[in-house]
Amino acid sequence: MTVALESPVSINERQGDAPQYPVNLVLAGRRCLVVGGGSVAARKVAGLVACGALVHVVAREVGAEIRALEGEGVTVDQRPYRRGEVVGYRLVVAATNDGAINRTIYDDGEAAGVWVNSADDPASCSFTLPAVVRRGPVMVALSTGGKSPALAAWLKARVEADIGPEYEVLARLLADERAALKAAGRPTVAVDWKRALDSDMLDLIRAGQIVRARERLQACLSSS
Repeated sequence: MTVALESPVSINERQGDAPQYPVNLVLAGRRCLVVGGGSVAARKVAGLVACGALVHVVAREVGAEIRALEGEGVTVDQRPYRRGEVVGYRLVVAATNDGAINRTIYDDGEAAGVWVNSADDPASCSFTLPAVVRRGPVMVALSTGGKSPALAAWLKARVEADIGPEYEVLARLLADERAALKAAGRPTVAVDWKRALDSDMLDLIRAGQIVRARERLQACLSSS
C-alpha cells in the first residue's frame, strides 16, 4: 500500500489557520538561540533574558543594543548561521532581514524538533509571540496568531490603560493569603476568592491603603 505524504505547503497552509495553543514557558536557565543582530533581534533577546533564559546570538552584524546585553546571560557569535545549529536549544528566534535564512532556520527546527519563531513570517513559525502586559506576576498575553501585529499592539495599549500597577499589589496580597491558608492546613479552593476580588480591595490599593485591603481580603476569606 502506498501512503501519500502531505507536502510542506499544505501543512503550512493548514497550520496558519489552526487555533494556537497558549502556554507560558519556563525558560530560566535554558538555552535559547536568536539569529539576527538588529533592533528586532535585540527586543527578542531582551524578552528572553527577562525570563532568565541563557541566550546565544548568531549574526553577521551585531548592533549596539545586543552588545550591551553581553554578560547578562547573553553570548554572541558574529558570523553567518550554520545549517543545523538549532540542535541543543529549547527555543529559537529567527530575526534576520533575509526571509530565505529565516526559512532555513525554521526548516532546521522542524527537522530537529525545536520550536522556532520567525519574526514577521507566520508561515515560518512553529510558535508565535503575543503582545504582553506585565504587572509583576500578572501577565496578559494578546495574540492575533501572527495575522495582525498592529492589532495586538493596539489591544496591548488598551489593556495597559485598564490594568495598572495596583494589580501587582493585589496579586501579592492574594499569594500571601493563599500561602497562609496552606500553612494552616486549610484547602485554598474552599474559600470564596471571588467575593474578595469583587470587594473594594482594588480601590483601597489604589488609595494606598494596603493594610486595609489586606484586612478586607482576610475578612472575606474568613467568612466563606
